[in-house]
Parts: sequence; C-alpha cells; structure tokens
Amino acid sequence: MKKTAVILTAGLTLSAPLLAESTEPLSREQKALLGSESNPGTFNFYLENDLFADTDQQYTNGIRLSWTSPDLSSYLDDKSLPVWVRRYNRYITAPLGLFDDTPLKQDEIVRNLVVTLGQQMFTPKDSKRTTIDPDDRPYAGWLYLGMGYHLKHKQRMDSAIMNIGLIGPASLAKEAQDLVHDVRGIEKFDGWDNQLSNELGLQLVYERKYRMPVQRIKGDLEYDVIWHGGASLGNVATYMNAGAELRLGWSLPDDFGTSSLRPGGDNSAPGSQDPRTQKTTGYSRDQNFGLHGFMAIDGRWVLRDIFLDGNTFSNSHSVDKNNLVGDITLGASMLIEDWKISYSRVFRSQEFDTQNETHSFGSVSVSYSF
Repeated sequence: MKKTAVILTAGLTLSAPLLAESTEPLSREQKALLGSESNPGTFNFYLENDLFADTDQQYTNGIRLSWTSPDLSSYLDDKSLPVWVRRYNRYITAPLGLFDDTPLKQDEIVRNLVVTLGQQMFTPKDSKRTTIDPDDRPYAGWLYLGMGYHLKHKQRMDSAIMNIGLIGPASLAKEAQDLVHDVRGIEKFDGWDNQLSNELGLQLVYERKYRMPVQRIKGDLEYDVIWHGGASLGNVATYMNAGAELRLGWSLPDDFGTSSLRPGGDNSAPGSQDPRTQKTTGYSRDQNFGLHGFMAIDGRWVLRDIFLDGNTFSNSHSVDKNNLVGDITLGASMLIEDWKISYSRVFRSQEFDTQNETHSFGSVSVSYSF
C-alpha cells in the first residue's frame, strides 16, 4: 500500500526555550555571517513512508514542513524574527530566566529558530479487520506544531524543542490516509473507528550534538562523525536517546547531519563553511556541489509511547512495548547550490512484544536555503 499524509491543520504553540541571550556586541566575523534582514532562512520538507519497503503498517507515514531561521544575533532583538516571536521570547525570559549563555564567547555563538508543522500516522498490519487486534498496535495519528531553538558553539549544537498537537480523530490521520488511498485507488483501512481517543499532546525535547572536525582521506574525499544524546518528556513520548552519524563524501555540509523525523533532528540550516552559504559569507570552494553517504544509529530507552501505551487519561487499546528500541539509517545526500536533497532507509527494531518482525521505511528530505 502506498500513501502520503497530506492534510495538515495549523495552530499556534508556545515553547519553553532553554537557550541563551547576551547583550555583548557582535564581532565583525559574526555580523558577516548573519546576513541581511531580508534573508528568509531555510525551508525544509520531510516525507517518511513505508511504501519504500513495500509495507503498509506500524509507523506508516510521516510528513513535516519546517522553517529554520537565518543565523540570529539574538532571540529577543533580531529583526529577522517575526514580531510575535520576539515578543513571546521576551515575555518568557523575565519570569523563567531561560536565556543564559554567558559561559560561551559571544563571537562564537550561532542561533537558529525552527518552526515545524507535521503529522504522523500509525496502523496495525491487518487493514480489513474492523475489531481491535489485541496482538497489534492501535490505530493512531498525531498532528502537531512545534517551535525549536538551536544554539551552535563551534562543533556543538544544543536544541530545545516543544511540540504541541492533537492525537486521535482530531489529528485527521484517517481523513489523510483515506484521501490518498481514494486518489491512488488503494483499498482503505477499515479499523480507524478503533483509533486512540482525542487527547492534547505535549512533548518537550532537549538534544545535544557534537560534530568532530572534518578529516581528509585522499584528495577531496572527507568524513566526519556527529554524536548526539538527549531526552524527551511528555504524554506523547518520554525517553532518553543517544547515537551517532558517520558521513563520507565530498564537500560535506557544515550542518549537523541528516536524520529521520526525530525531534531534535531538524538542523538543516547551513553553517559558515557550508557550500550553500559561500555567496553570502565569502567562503570559497571550486563548485557549489557536494555529495556524501551517511550511516546513523539511534538507540532509545522508552518509558512512555502513547502510540503503543494508549491514551493517558482514558481507557484505550494498548500493547506491551519494548523499552529498548533502535534505528539504523543508511542514506545519501546531495548539495546543489542552495538545495540539499537526501534519501535514506530506516530499519527499526521491534517496538512491542507481539510484533513479529522489524520495520523499515524510507525518508526523503529537501531543503532550500536563501
């Protein structure tokens, strides 16, 4: 079965940023990297679907649109941010005291704001069964809006993200799947009446990444490794995770990797040494082209997964989840001037006790940097 979830609804979300502000003046080098106020930043599109593995079950579809701001001098005063964002950041700073980056040198800090809108969909294996299968996962959908804050310091990036949205019929997962199946002439799933009940979903995520300096192998061939570790808290998902990504190729981008739709993975804003920024930063390479392959691993210790544990505040179908889950990702990424295009295949371990096999899906991402 093949499908793409394409119905998304918008809303507003508040966020709890962890990252920092300072009133020290910017260095000349950082001012050169920030660009003009007219720079609209980076736009990203992500699609994940198990059609690439010729299946139609488990985590079956994910779609996300996101905007990553240009490098910011401040979360509070930079005029490239919308007025309402600056007002909100200023509003929460005083009572919560969340912006404190004084231990870092101001001229080495790069900030980005990320706004995301996404939908994910989960289904059991048997598409024709109209009653609950106690041995398979619940039907579930998740429609969310998120705001994230990235702070990059040399080879390190800290991310604080808040996602808020709706789980259950209000997520429009059934309508999205039915629409695409109608268009493609594919039989619909008959068990959506058993999906999780409506529930407001909240997820707070923190993640830190370290990128080792690029190592030259031979000629222009180079590699690097990006390590990550973090945690998620909320009724949608509570877990701790850690992993790494190895990249090998030519003209590696100065970002923090290419990941699946994992919270904290949306980091495609180019850095100062990225081929996508050379026309504004003065960084020179022989060509605006890069190509590399990557392999990534991510392991999670899961305490809460609403898509397996069921609704938080009401009775619903659930299964006994596995607390330890891992992903292995293989893929390739290409940079052409202002574009970055990536494809990967994700292999996921069994997520619950009665799941008879591992799961696989494909992931496509496209980003454009102005």
